[in-house]
Amino acid sequence: MVGVSFDSNAENKAFKEKFDFPYDLLTDGDKVASTAFGVSTSDKGNASRISVLIAPGGMVAKAYATVTPAEHPDQVLADLANLV
Repeated sequence: MVGVSFDSNAENKAFKEKFDFPYDLLTDGDKVASTAFGVSTSDKGNASRISVLIAPGGMVAKAYATVTPAEHPDQVLADLANLV
């Protein structure tokens, strides 16, 4: 699991440390990955706060437009188990 944002590496590092995230935050400053997975909105160039489950072959298996943080990890793990 990774997080992706348009923020710089330094900003992501500070954010990760501040909130003690157990996963890496990657920088997508040129917005290529976010655009490819449909996360970047074209009119403003901002990222939507969504989750994307990527199947082992690299294709999007499921996109979660809205999430409930307390329930989302279990939801993604269940969907991941259904992929195999």
